[in-house]
Amino acid sequence: MRTPPRQSVVAERQAPLRDLYSRSPREAVTHKAARTSSRTVPAGDPFHGEVEVGAGYGTWLRFGLDRYIGGLHDAPNPGDLLCAALAACVDGSIRLIADLLRVQLTDLEVQVTGDLDVRGCLAIDPDVWAGFEALDCRIRLHAADDTDPGRLDRLLRTAERLCTNLDTLRGGIRVHIDRDTGQLGGTDTA
Repeated sequence: MRTPPRQSVVAERQAPLRDLYSRSPREAVTHKAARTSSRTVPAGDPFHGEVEVGAGYGTWLRFGLDRYIGGLHDAPNPGDLLCAALAACVDGSIRLIADLLRVQLTDLEVQVTGDLDVRGCLAIDPDVWAGFEALDCRIRLHAADDTDPGRLDRLLRTAERLCTNLDTLRGGIRVHIDRDTGQLGGTDTA
């Protein structure tokens, strides 16, 4: 006797949200944040810092700078954190969609790697971009043996389409920078 498929916990949790956001689109806008601080790492330390991830979680991550730009390479660097943010978002998207499609995952791993030419960061060559040249995302997943391969394909295509960080990186966005040097003249805007 085959057990009936379980109800999607994601669908249950999302149903009232989908209804609310359909009626009131402004309610769907959420705010994400991160901030650095010199609360435990002195501002004068040229190789380390810490970043609070999100607001209200109390999660602080220590970061360091890459040896390729003169750092000590003794803690995750900002490039590592960018790769981690993409890996976490792809992983989370896959998990949510798998539940909605009732695909039973038995193993999941997302690995993100990227290459960049640090001559751009070091201002050695003005023609070299300071950012990543490309990011590669490798997804390895296994599902229950009786899973239809078409469902797995749908799962991965849907997760890729709906992954917030992947969509942001692929599309690019405007980044506004507001600078306050504490000097005369107040705030600078770039």
